[in-house]
Amino acid sequence: MGPGSLSEILSNLPKQFDSNLLVGYDSSDDAAVYQLTPDVAVIQTTDFFPSMVKDPYLFGQISATNALSDVFSMGGKVITALNIVAYPDNTQPLDNLGEILRGGAEKVLEAGGILAGGHTIRQSTPLYGLAVAGVVHPDKIVTNNGAKAGDAIIATKKLGVGIVTTAHNKGLIDEKAFDEAVESMTTLNKYAAETMLNYQVTSCTDITGFGILGHTIEMCDNKLTAEIYADKIPIIEGAYQAAKENLTTGGAKRNRQYYADAIDFQIDDQAMEEVLFDPQTSGGLLITVPEDQLEALLTAYNEQSIQAAHIGYMIEKQEKAIIVK
Repeated sequence: MGPGSLSEILSNLPKQFDSNLLVGYDSSDDAAVYQLTPDVAVIQTTDFFPSMVKDPYLFGQISATNALSDVFSMGGKVITALNIVAYPDNTQPLDNLGEILRGGAEKVLEAGGILAGGHTIRQSTPLYGLAVAGVVHPDKIVTNNGAKAGDAIIATKKLGVGIVTTAHNKGLIDEKAFDEAVESMTTLNKYAAETMLNYQVTSCTDITGFGILGHTIEMCDNKLTAEIYADKIPIIEGAYQAAKENLTTGGAKRNRQYYADAIDFQIDDQAMEEVLFDPQTSGGLLITVPEDQLEALLTAYNEQSIQAAHIGYMIEKQEKAIIVK
């Protein structure tokens, strides 16, 4: 669902008041957080979608990696996960469903969690994902709206997986680019998140369906402007060229329609704009950190072979939420 429709629907839901609800749906954050004790808060999130790859095992891995990410982006630890499955068992082999679930189960195990059950329905289009529970200390929650002017912005994965998978499904991009996209989508954000917690990170979110621009706007929280440097954006090989050939996604079009008015593009590069609007599946973390922590965090990521990049700064609020230079 596009960000505009979702925002309109959520605005009509009844307001909830509970002092133990630390993060709810009204904050545009990655997951809900509810305090259980003075030292323990539970993180709850869910995500599922149709396959963007033909291999059912990879579909399971990608979808699970995506669903688990919200817990990591808030500084939490995964505890349990439940499968969410829609599958046409009357028309497709059950072996394929087994491979989807195997891929997902392996990622839950890698994340340090336990796959505890799930729910399945019959539907013509296969869907798969997880409902995930995690824990975090109430004083150590990392939200998406704590950035301050002067903070540096870091992205921990390359962009372009939406463009690359769309082009690959049409047979219009080489296997090297597709393999790089798959590797990105199946890499847990656990490792990047654990590293960032050793530094004075001010905010974090993961880059998913709203693209890097949509999620950056959420981090600005109507109080800051993000200055993004287009030439610093890490991009999967082949994605930029595919964008130049108009091989973009419907999600990118929706993101552009909803967010374009909040962005000042000071570049003359339509293909780069498409990359920036591209919805990501299991994208990387988007982190803000004080500038005096920047080089140390980037060095730590480099030592772990995490391809993090410094892509800009948060600055005092301007007319637009984002300036792309």
